[in-house]
Order: sequence, then structure tokens, then C-alpha cells
Amino acid sequence: MAEVQSGRDRPAGTLRINASRVAAMRFIAPILGDFQRAYPDIALTVVVDDMLTDIVESRFDAGIRLGERLEQDMVAVKLSGELQLAAVAAPAYLAGRAVPRHPKDLHQHRCINFQWPGAGDIYRWEFSRGKRSLEIALKGSLTLNDTELMIHAALGGAGVAYMIDYQVQPWIENGRLVRFLEAWSPRFPGFYLYHPSRRHVPPALRAFIDFVLRKSRE
Repeated sequence: MAEVQSGRDRPAGTLRINASRVAAMRFIAPILGDFQRAYPDIALTVVVDDMLTDIVESRFDAGIRLGERLEQDMVAVKLSGELQLAAVAAPAYLAGRAVPRHPKDLHQHRCINFQWPGAGDIYRWEFSRGKRSLEIALKGSLTLNDTELMIHAALGGAGVAYMIDYQVQPWIENGRLVRFLEAWSPRFPGFYLYHPSRRHVPPALRAFIDFVLRKSRE
């Protein structure tokens, strides 16, 4: 009887999550095995998507994105603190070159550009210091639409990359990448798990939210 009751109390059903690739790798990839073992009756589908899909229209239960890119009228659960951008390059690339001291110095360097998936727009590098802010369109011979490829390109000496700080922190710490322009690198809201506003959160979604929150704080 105890086993039957336990089965009834355990969340079950389908759960569809939409997340940017960066968010999926940081918050979902590390928990997949543990979550499946803890909730074997939840059929979880994760769609990695960098195109700002409307989760209501596309029938997702929840999404994970940066705070500045959240859809309106959503319940948002904070998963991380503020983030900061980081300009980095490999020591081999910087050898014999002047390290940028001002964002405009980047025009003298090979920069690795990021192209937004789907839209095709090239990201304009954003900088700010005090009340001053600027966006720079940089020309480079390498354009990528995947941040993992950007890291590998930077590590290989292809040029300067502009990434979220935690993505490149391990390589900064071990000396394989050098960070600069930190005083010009803006901070911005971190990651949030969000879902449509509703009074009752389905048990499967509540279990997923609690699981991600617990793991993100360990």
C-alpha cells in the first residue's frame, strides 16, 4: 500500500522546456540523469532554441533565458546572479600585439563575431563605463553562431572573443585566455526560468523548477 501511495504522490506527465543553448548547457545538461532518476514518471522534452520562441504559442511549459530577453507577462524564477561580458584572447594571439585599452582599439584586431541564430544579425559589441556606453560593429574574418565554437576559436588563437564571463572563466584562470577591457564590460541580468502566469503550477513543472533551483545553488 505504501508503494502504491508513493506512486500516486510522485509527479507524472509530460513536460516541455525551451531554453537557449547557453542556458541548457549550464542548468539542464548537468541535471538530466539525476532528474530522470528522481522523477521517472515525467516525460521530459528539452528543445534548445536561440530564436526567442513564444513558449505559450509553441506549447512549452517553461523556458530558461537571460533576464533581458524574457517574454512579457511571465512568472520568472531567478536562477543566477548578474553576469558580465568578457573580452578575451589567447596569449599566442596577443603576442606582438598591443592589448586593447579602449573598445575602439578592437578595430585594430581580428575579432570573432557572433551571428544570432535564425535572425542572421551580427551582434554589435556592447560596452559601458560610468555614464558612457557604445556599441561597435567589428569586422572580422570569422563569424560563428555557436558560443562553444567561439571558445575553441579563441583558444586556438583566431582572435578576440566577447563572451559571458562564466563561459571563459576556467581558461582565464589557467592562463589559456587573457581578459581585458573589464572596466568597459557591462553587467546584465542573469538567467531566469519562466512560465506562463497561472494560479496552479502543474506538479511536473513544480518538481522541475525546484530541482533546477536546488542544483543551481549547490
